[in-house]
Amino acid sequence: MIDTALLLALLEARDDQTWGQCLFAVAHAQGFDQVLYGVVPSRHVRFENAFVRSNYSHEWRDRYDSNGFAYVDPTVGHCLSSTLPLVWAPATFNTHEQGALYEEASAHGIRSGVTLPVHGPHGEVGMLSFASDTRADAPFQRSIDEVLPLLCLVRDYAFASSARFREARMEPEPPRLTRRELEVLQWVMAGKSSWEVARITGCSEATVNFHLANIRQKFGVNTRQQAVVKAIALGIITPEDHHR
Repeated sequence: MIDTALLLALLEARDDQTWGQCLFAVAHAQGFDQVLYGVVPSRHVRFENAFVRSNYSHEWRDRYDSNGFAYVDPTVGHCLSSTLPLVWAPATFNTHEQGALYEEASAHGIRSGVTLPVHGPHGEVGMLSFASDTRADAPFQRSIDEVLPLLCLVRDYAFASSARFREARMEPEPPRLTRRELEVLQWVMAGKSSWEVARITGCSEATVNFHLANIRQKFGVNTRQQAVVKAIALGIITPEDHHR
């Protein structure tokens, strides 16, 4: 069972620090000493800009962030492509890099747990992970089976109640480019002129310039070069894109 007063406390928290403490209390009540909640407003936003609240050790969080472990963490990859809960097991971390990540996490008391993907109605993507230092064995699996429905409920309350804090913390959602605008911008990044882009894409030069005008307007910049720089900074395109 879960104390509904703890869930209501999430909704009533006046600031994000109080909200985080309420989330930690909910996790503790379900048998988990550690918890992490992280959300980005869309999959176009880099993980470094996520709204994150966690009581993982500061040492581990610093190590995780400074080494970009989010980009190799299988629990993060799972949340980008699935809505189903993921119960951790050593086999979850099946590559060499992931295995090393698991060993380091275990050394910081993050040995077993479950991750619940977050997918919001406006394209938000994230995760809520409950962790403990117990072994990921059969008794742990049985305990997860018992509390999983409650953890899913907590995930829903956490997402809904954190909205006002996430909106205050997060950068605005990056502009959405059409497929053709994205293609044009990638060729501009590669140093192509409007005439060259027109020849490559089979469009007229006027159409290419029309797309570039829309791109500049969406990014709020004056030149195509500024649009390229801003798109790279937001992770919408990468310098490698034009080689693919």
